[in-house]
Amino acid sequence: MEKKLYTWDDLEKLDDLTIIKYIAPVIVVLVLAEWLIGYYKNRNYYDKRDAFVALAIGVGNAVLGAALKISMLTAAMVIYNMVPWAMPRVWWVFIVCFVTVDFCRYWAHRISHEQRFWWATHVTHHSSTKMNFLVSLRTSWFAPLKIIFFLPVPLLGIDLLTFFVCHQLAVLYQFFVHTELIKKLPAPVEYIFVTPSHHRVHHGSNPKYIDRNYGSTFIIWDRIFHTFEPETEQPVYGLTTPVKSYNPVFLVFHEWVAIFRDLYKCSSIKEAFQLLFYPPGTKVTAQQQSAHKERQTQVKSLETALLKGKV
Repeated sequence: MEKKLYTWDDLEKLDDLTIIKYIAPVIVVLVLAEWLIGYYKNRNYYDKRDAFVALAIGVGNAVLGAALKISMLTAAMVIYNMVPWAMPRVWWVFIVCFVTVDFCRYWAHRISHEQRFWWATHVTHHSSTKMNFLVSLRTSWFAPLKIIFFLPVPLLGIDLLTFFVCHQLAVLYQFFVHTELIKKLPAPVEYIFVTPSHHRVHHGSNPKYIDRNYGSTFIIWDRIFHTFEPETEQPVYGLTTPVKSYNPVFLVFHEWVAIFRDLYKCSSIKEAFQLLFYPPGTKVTAQQQSAHKERQTQVKSLETALLKGKV
């Protein structure tokens, strides 16, 4: 079989195949249904300002993220065209591609929690204190940068159309797991697939829920790599240090601003590297360590004063 090489025109055609715009009416109906059910059951699934932020960030993704998406797909095209092999476009390759994409999504998601640079591309998604369908739209405008984690797909010789369709389906599946309407599903489903119950855990800031359940479609990766946690208590949604803002631009850029401020205080390339690629919250620079020690001293002083007051 002669390998078909992709061109710029092919990339533009791929962009026209974006699934989300075809299923948008279904998404609107589900969001309205979830809001109405929450309203009549007095469950408070939605907050007006929070919903507006999600919509604004989603629109920003559609507009500002487009250029990044095309540039990253270009990288995938170059790699696919470069490798001397290609898989045929048949049904079983679609399955191989979907599983591979999901495996890559697990690691992209996990590293986005474990390294501060990548956390800046993801923190926006966790800033809401609600869990509803609209939260799925609350993704950073820099999320397309994570295409780097999916380059193994074109390296395998999987063509860009198959890759693009599989990735779009995986993204679409994520919409349905952002809800409190669905409790737990039958055990076989809960064991293999990511469910709303699993993803509620992922969004929880409860100590036992932090950095758990990274899976996108299949929860089996979390079981294999020991990052699985079942839902056993009500999740408290949001960040451990809440961001008290409803400004969509601030929610997208606040961590990047903080990173650049900290980079300015770095005294070496080693410190800069650690600051970017160590876990979020790691104290790297001398200024960060000093501020952390000062806060610890203040906390201890307060605890001591409280104890004396009790006595």
